[in-house]
Amino acid sequence: MDFWRYLPYAAASGAENMAIDEALLLTMVQASDPQPVLRFYGWDPAALSLGYAQSYEREVDERACQAEGIDIVRRPTGGRAVLHQYELTYSVIATEKDPNVSGTVTESYLKISKALLSGFQALGIPAEMSVGGVAKETTTAACFDAPSWYELVVNGRKLVGSAQMRKEGMLLQHGSILLHFDADLLFRLLKFPDEELRERLLKRFKRKACALDEIWPQPIGREDLEREICCGFSRVMKIDLLQSQLTDTERLLMQKIRPKYRSDEWNKKR
Repeated sequence: MDFWRYLPYAAASGAENMAIDEALLLTMVQASDPQPVLRFYGWDPAALSLGYAQSYEREVDERACQAEGIDIVRRPTGGRAVLHQYELTYSVIATEKDPNVSGTVTESYLKISKALLSGFQALGIPAEMSVGGVAKETTTAACFDAPSWYELVVNGRKLVGSAQMRKEGMLLQHGSILLHFDADLLFRLLKFPDEELRERLLKRFKRKACALDEIWPQPIGREDLEREICCGFSRVMKIDLLQSQLTDTERLLMQKIRPKYRSDEWNKKR
């Protein structure tokens, strides 16, 4: 069996979380024998993350974020805005040639989603993979507005939102697994031409997105969810997960990268 590093849940700021993911990727670029990583984390304080290409000026209500105490950070990955509050976030960092994640973007999405799905199914959650791209009528800046290829849904409502990037032969995919979700808060943090449109799109959004506490009557703790997803990765990918922590080299690199994710130059660049 192959061995992956497993970094268990820890909560950090949006800037630190993004810097850790990037530091793990860049460290692997330099490694002679890079070992894939499965990492779990939370967000403290809550944060609004933007996709790499999103427009800050057009889509983010900065004053609303400040009033609600919500951090703002731009991800190095694509996709649309995510409110990170009550959730379990995962990230996978591996070489593009690793057979467990290799292929096109959609092919690697499929492989990772199979592992996530196995964990959900072990808990009895009736999740399944979406089989279509983003709906043409989607017009909001919110990530969970509609599922993309192979994202996980329950009764057609998106439960897990993921995004991916590739750099120097490495792949980084991270995604949000919603335990509870405040859609009203998310829509207060985004800009809309008028209140009527905001309310109409919010109602549609609630029909298309869901959190675990909406679709599953049994309380599911973060620890249980993390454990079963780890088991899902092990089963589907035939890997052993070795619990680990950031090395001194990775931590120093994270500290060097972190100011970028705190800067207006990065966060407001689009």
